[in-house]
Amino acid sequence: MKNILFVFGTRPEVIKLAPVIIELKKYPDKYNVIICNTEQQKELSNQTLAYFNLKADINLDCMKPNQSLAEVQTRILASLDKVFNRNNIDATIVQGDTMTVLCGALVSFYNKVPVFHVEAGLRSYDIYEPFPEEVMRQMASRVADIHFAPTFKNRDALLKENISEEKIHVVGNTVIDALFCLSDDTMCKAEEFYKSENIQINDKLILITAHRRENHGERIDRIIKAIEYLADRYKDHTFVIPVHPNPNVKNKIYDRLERYSNIKLLAPLDYPNLVYLMKNAKLILTDSGGIQEEAPSFGCPTFVMRYETERQEGIDAGVSVLVGADYDKIVSLSEEILSESKENTRLKAQNPYGDGTSSVKIEKIISNYFSL
Repeated sequence: MKNILFVFGTRPEVIKLAPVIIELKKYPDKYNVIICNTEQQKELSNQTLAYFNLKADINLDCMKPNQSLAEVQTRILASLDKVFNRNNIDATIVQGDTMTVLCGALVSFYNKVPVFHVEAGLRSYDIYEPFPEEVMRQMASRVADIHFAPTFKNRDALLKENISEEKIHVVGNTVIDALFCLSDDTMCKAEEFYKSENIQINDKLILITAHRRENHGERIDRIIKAIEYLADRYKDHTFVIPVHPNPNVKNKIYDRLERYSNIKLLAPLDYPNLVYLMKNAKLILTDSGGIQEEAPSFGCPTFVMRYETERQEGIDAGVSVLVGADYDKIVSLSEEILSESKENTRLKAQNPYGDGTSSVKIEKIISNYFSL
């Protein structure tokens, strides 16, 4: 039996690792699964774990108010070092590009423990877009023993960086597996949630999320200005914005958008409620990475409010469009969608990020790695 440490700290990491955790737990004779939450997003990550009926074995509570990136890294590194000192770990599994991923990979390397990187090989090749995630993901790749790449484009990126072909496995993205975990009962509860919030779910619903660090400052001002214009012009449409708790975003959004009757500002949503919005949205405006991958499963046009994306497959497939924080581009492209009926704007292309079997593939590869 192998002791497999899962390290995560944010909601997207939980969503994308939960299907893998659940799959490995099906084989208790092969794996002792240890779940460690650095709690980069304490409430959101634990809330999402509960949705999957999972609970962390180790909680590190690494976040403090107004920490710099260096301070966050220091706290997570020191806390994870204690986890490795107290446990005999055979492999560490991390996902994506967060500070937790970088620290988990580094501490594993320092302890000569193999690192398995889920969602490996995504690249924008601009170290400041997304910041600091692009560099964190690249650095994690340097020490990973297995790279679970979602697509062949990701595989090619890793090969160009001289990573051995035998270490790279194209498995799709586990976020699609997570979508298939949603039961009908769960979606009914999500429907009741929006009724309780007095939000009508119909064919004129727009989902907006904006939180990334590179969009703070003037960029969020331009994004908000575009939302103001659209909300004023399309008064029969409902704009739903789950507001990130970061005060750099939250304060500006509430100050400028709360007065609009057709803009609904919500606290951060749990995973099923967010999926319910994606499933029913006419249009999505987002700077999120995960939503870029999930939305195509529902045929929803998605405008990515970033200037670079490490998820180029969606752009190439025509299921998403880069609009940056460009006021004119956000407004003009949104008008093209909002002026038409929802039926006429649905996407026909298949989701380029996976078919929902990624976790099964990952387990088989891990089993072969250890000859279990």
